[in-house]
Amino acid sequence: MSLFLVVASAAASPVTEPPAFPPVRAGAAFAECQECPEMVVIPPGEFVMGSSQEERDTLGVMKMFDKMESPRHKVSIGYYFAVGRYSITFDQWDACVADGGCNGYSPDDSGWGRGRRPVINVNYADTQAYISWLSAKTGQQYRLLSEAEWEHAGRGGTDSWYPFGNSIDPDKANYGHNLDRTTPVGSYPPNGFGLHDMTANTAQWVQDCHHDDYVGAPTDGSAWLSGDCKLRNVRGGGWSLQGWSVRVAQRIGDPPEARNDHLGFRVARDLPQP
Repeated sequence: MSLFLVVASAAASPVTEPPAFPPVRAGAAFAECQECPEMVVIPPGEFVMGSSQEERDTLGVMKMFDKMESPRHKVSIGYYFAVGRYSITFDQWDACVADGGCNGYSPDDSGWGRGRRPVINVNYADTQAYISWLSAKTGQQYRLLSEAEWEHAGRGGTDSWYPFGNSIDPDKANYGHNLDRTTPVGSYPPNGFGLHDMTANTAQWVQDCHHDDYVGAPTDGSAWLSGDCKLRNVRGGGWSLQGWSVRVAQRIGDPPEARNDHLGFRVARDLPQP
């Protein structure tokens, strides 16, 4: 009788397929190794990229950005992709170095500590070294976000000037020398897609070559790689910058060799499409 009960019980259990990995479902999260960044799945979507004159005038944005954040244009991203929930941290960078990657480079932490603080003092080539290590370790294709992907992810489904509305205060982000240093990732609430510190704390390298305006910019989420690429785009602003500099639409180009204490990066990963 015991054998029958066991067999009957086993026969009654439904046969289920193991869950897909990585999950391709908006908001799903995964990490591919203990040292790997936690990734969040971002859904397809449309948004208007750039800033309005009202936004810039209201917040006192420097006039040079009137051109740089114009013309506003609709972007349609028709695919799922994954984005790091946080900027890459010192812990994650140091794991790369310990594993023989990242060209053995140990960035200065400015005396603020390492651990879960976002890595700083990394230039564009440094980001590529980390991405090469991470891609080799996981067998998957990691990369920087395109500028359009960054703005879609940074907006988190909103059309406001910041991820959390049209105004900013020190309870929402680390900016304006309020703390005079970076904070550990995740110290502030996430945006609507579950991403932390898309604006403020540290600015983030993206793939695109810098252009002085959006005339001719891609509208499908792809990176804008034409031009001489003497500058690479940086998004999000950092702990030392004024509030208007940490808006979702704010953009600027930096020399690819630039390393400083308010500039880091986060990664993206291509996904199979459902």
